Amino acid sequence: MNDAIRIVGNCDRRVWGMTGAERIRRMLASLGTPMQGVAPASTVLLLRADHIYDARLLEALARSDGAFQLRAGDSEQAVAARVPVGQEEAAGVALSRGAGPALDALMIRRPADLVAGFELRLRKFEPARVHDISHAELDALERELFGGAYKGVTDLVTKWLWPVPAFHATHLCIRAGLRPNHVTLFGLLLAILAAIAFAQGEFAAGLAMAWFMTFLDTVDGKLARVTVTSSRFGDYLDHGIDLLHPPIWYAAWGMGVAAQWDGPVPLATVLWLMLAGYIGGRLCEGAFQLFAASFSLFVWRPLDSFNRLITARRNPNLILLTLFWGYGDPAQGLWAVVIWHLASTAFLLLRVSYAVSVRWRTGPLVSWLAQVDPARDRDRLAVRVFTRAPA
Repeated sequence: MNDAIRIVGNCDRRVWGMTGAERIRRMLASLGTPMQGVAPASTVLLLRADHIYDARLLEALARSDGAFQLRAGDSEQAVAARVPVGQEEAAGVALSRGAGPALDALMIRRPADLVAGFELRLRKFEPARVHDISHAELDALERELFGGAYKGVTDLVTKWLWPVPAFHATHLCIRAGLRPNHVTLFGLLLAILAAIAFAQGEFAAGLAMAWFMTFLDTVDGKLARVTVTSSRFGDYLDHGIDLLHPPIWYAAWGMGVAAQWDGPVPLATVLWLMLAGYIGGRLCEGAFQLFAASFSLFVWRPLDSFNRLITARRNPNLILLTLFWGYGDPAQGLWAVVIWHLASTAFLLLRVSYAVSVRWRTGPLVSWLAQVDPARDRDRLAVRVFTRAPA
């Protein structure tokens, strides 16, 4: 073999439907890192088949150089190693045991030496983890990996209501052989049917389908991450649907209440205000990343992360529509969504303006999540709400 990345040992235990070796291969493929590796040919990266590696850590290992052994947490057992070419056989035997003379001379590194805790893509602070498949309790390990697939900063429904049912739904999808795009496409169908129901004044049926669609919007992303089956097409499809369907729902809701609309403001004007608020909010988010920082506005300061829980996005707006429908006044529900959109956009505009001024005065902005010290800050409310403690 002349691979620059080798999987050491074997473990038949399956976590989220995959063995450790299968997961490593999928993750390397998703990172665009072939088994031939990307580091200089003078070293070989050895990875244990009985361990699961955080994607950020695996990428850092694949792109690292120099010889070293990796140990997780306070463990004295090696979980990976990069060794000079020619020493991989002896080092592989030692690594499969966690220690040995072939590893003793290697510098010891920990995950925190290679990967920062702040994860930009999922908007959270979470130290990189390595999990032992062979000795872990399977359900606890799958729940740990599932939790790691969640965004740290998101809306209150996704953060606190969906995780438990989504965990079980993801398992059902795997057993049924469903892929993330299957779930996304079914969600798209539900989004279309919900809009039709709203437009016809069938609010109960529309809300049921809309809420189920939002639930599936959580499931497809988690299914993709825990099974390492994300794709560019699926990402575009999912984000495209997320961007387009909310204003269509609100407009359809307006069509459904048109017959009973008797307010002082014409319905068409209200719908235009809704659209202005929706587009304005999205433009504010884009403006922050264009003029203030490369990361999301919602992870700049703790205030912005708390705002993301309730800002005028689909799920908080669905709460408003559901409450007013239950109260028997769906027309006022539309008004509530419009007012909340305008208020949220006004707040985002203030935050963007302030961020740009801060950047102008003090230089590049830094996310508060990138500055979290788990030991020092563990009692802060924002840290408890938006981060996960180290393993």
